[in-house]
Amino acid sequence: MDCLFCKIAAGQIASRKVWEDARILAFEDIHPAAPTHILLIPKQHISGMDAAEAAHDELLGYLQRMAAQLARERKLTGGYRIVVNAGPDAGQSVFHLHVHLLGGRPMSWPPG
Repeated sequence: MDCLFCKIAAGQIASRKVWEDARILAFEDIHPAAPTHILLIPKQHISGMDAAEAAHDELLGYLQRMAAQLARERKLTGGYRIVVNAGPDAGQSVFHLHVHLLGGRPMSWPPG
């Protein structure tokens, strides 16, 4: 498979790893949009939210919980944002499901 995030998860492409277990990998975004910008990806290839199925429910919840855990570890006490872009019109550029953890600065609304 020619998926950038699958290659990062497999260790074929280097990343600035923040956290990893058997199911997910978290690493620093190479183009950060905030002082803290971490991507959390499942090691299983899922192309995006539109490809998620009921069988992925636990994994999707786990990604969210681990994003919150990393926010606590980074002491993002003023708040943070967890974002999932779904499709090109939403800004998804790598078609492997991923969660953005953004924090360390005030966030405006609407985001884009």
